[in-house]
Amino acid sequence: MGVGGTLEYLSELMSSSHKHKKRKQLQTVELKVRMDCDGCELKVKNALSSLSGVKSVEINRKQQKATVTGYVEASKVLKKAKSTGKKAEIWPYVPYNLVAQPYAAQAYDRKAPPGYVRRVDNPISSGGGATAVTRSAYDEDPYVITMFSDDNPNACSIM
Repeated sequence: MGVGGTLEYLSELMSSSHKHKKRKQLQTVELKVRMDCDGCELKVKNALSSLSGVKSVEINRKQQKATVTGYVEASKVLKKAKSTGKKAEIWPYVPYNLVAQPYAAQAYDRKAPPGYVRRVDNPISSGGGATAVTRSAYDEDPYVITMFSDDNPNACSIM
């Protein structure tokens, strides 16, 4: 790169900083939308397709799922889906194998599609009560773990 190329690069860099516009990232937004018939499905698909930046819209009526791919924001897609008059929310489910305890009360959902459970951040600590207190005691003090261990011959020294 010669002197001319360097000056060109620097001038382009300086001029583009004034009109630098943040570009949206290509992303996939999954929604749970209540759809009962072909008309509902078509209405939701047309509404979501009309958003600027949308590349594709896939509808799965059996799972009540709409998948939008494009340069869009999740909040705008959700707002557009709700404008159709249908009940809509961000897809609340994750695959069964990604959850540590899929049958915990917070994660298990009878309405979830097969192979999915409700998205939960941490079912152990969000349960509250004694479980959360006990878990935090184990995390803080390693002596507590060995006190009740089967490997420890004096395990029940407290009693």
